[in-house]
Amino acid sequence: MALKMMEYPNPKGSLKLRVVKGHFATSHSHVNYYVDLTYTKHRLSEAKEAARILAENLSNTTIIDTILCLDGTEVVGACMASELTRHGFSSVNDHKTIYVVTPEHTTGSQLLFRDNIQPMIRDKHILILAASVTTGYTVAGGIEAIQYYGGSVAGVCAIFSKVKECFGYPVYSVFTPEGILDDYMSKTSLECPLCKKGKKVDAIVNTHGISFFK
Repeated sequence: MALKMMEYPNPKGSLKLRVVKGHFATSHSHVNYYVDLTYTKHRLSEAKEAARILAENLSNTTIIDTILCLDGTEVVGACMASELTRHGFSSVNDHKTIYVVTPEHTTGSQLLFRDNIQPMIRDKHILILAASVTTGYTVAGGIEAIQYYGGSVAGVCAIFSKVKECFGYPVYSVFTPEGILDDYMSKTSLECPLCKKGKKVDAIVNTHGISFFK
């Protein structure tokens, strides 16, 4: 890796926020930090800890039938379902359990649920779980899909979030830039100050990870 990885602990638990400072391009914006959530999404011990912190932010009066996992957050989503069930969160599902689902993406980046998954969305209270929320573009797609398939949004959670609210819904997160990445920036390519200064993009980033330019 050409740029230095930095780590910041979460005061609420043992998790660490791993970031690299530079000039990065996502599919929707340019950012000056790459937030590496790989271990939190895929290491069971970290996924459990993230799920615990997120579950503490939710009121146990919230009805949650299904967790919609975006950005490869299925492990965290499964841990959240277990944590929420343990804390007595109610659902309208026949077996009083929580479904954990992930959508398909069409070529136009719309979210799709097959016929066998749609009953887990229709007339259900859906908690959206994303890896990170910066522009809100991904969450907007989740909200649109839930409403299209007849469900209702119960809330929005993320491991890292730049915003506290997205399309009228509060965003509960494990990490925010406040006090850690106070100069965190997310701009369109046309508005990016790094581009205006002539600084080349260091890498392309997406939900799968990072690819540095040679």
